[in-house]
Amino acid sequence: MTAPNQFSLSGKRVLVTGASSGIGRQVALSCAQAGATVILTGRDETRLREALAELSGGAHAQFACDLNDDAGVKALAQQAGTIDGVVHCAGVAMSVPLRMASREHIENMFRINTVAPMLLTQQLLLRNAINTGGSIVFISSISATAIGVPGISAYSGSKAGLESMARCLSMEVAKRKIRVNCLAPGFVETPMLQRGREHMLDAVEDTALRYPLGIGQPEDVANAAIFFLSQASRWITGTSLVLDGGHTVR
Repeated sequence: MTAPNQFSLSGKRVLVTGASSGIGRQVALSCAQAGATVILTGRDETRLREALAELSGGAHAQFACDLNDDAGVKALAQQAGTIDGVVHCAGVAMSVPLRMASREHIENMFRINTVAPMLLTQQLLLRNAINTGGSIVFISSISATAIGVPGISAYSGSKAGLESMARCLSMEVAKRKIRVNCLAPGFVETPMLQRGREHMLDAVEDTALRYPLGIGQPEDVANAAIFFLSQASRWITGTSLVLDGGHTVR
């Protein structure tokens, strides 16, 4: 008899936010390749359809949703049905020194990066939509706790809040054997990083040189997400895994 593949997502249903581009898109693709049925969500319906068309096998689905809209979040939690995992990839980053940051900028960082994933998770839990033994994964950042970077204090604060919340949440849902973990990537080749190059080319390139294993690819984050979604991580909860090619070791 062949031993079960503890890293397989076969038979699992996984909800992925921010699935229309970047890390979220790759997480959706990789989860489908690992055998999961994937529910994609994001704000851009056209790009969602394009991502959906790339998924292999399964009865995958898409739901366009603005995670800042309470009614939309409630509808998404209902439409998603019963799931075995959720990966919160939707987020935003922008560099503004604190002395120049407006209230709107600061609140927008927290609203999108912290409050939105919290409220979607709340709605899923209220509906008992996450199966016993399921997994909740939040995409954080190395800037949350590992390093200080000038110009992104609001972004870093929003991700630090996300990690703190995740640790507490992991204790709230442990009775149902639901795991809660964060992934904290450094630089990853995504459209978001490309936009950073357009505004701060020298700073981005100088930082990239300080990654011993080079800049990451979306697949590197997606592979870690699959680990946290799979039974291979059944004894891990309340943690944050740094993915940065050795950058913060230096």
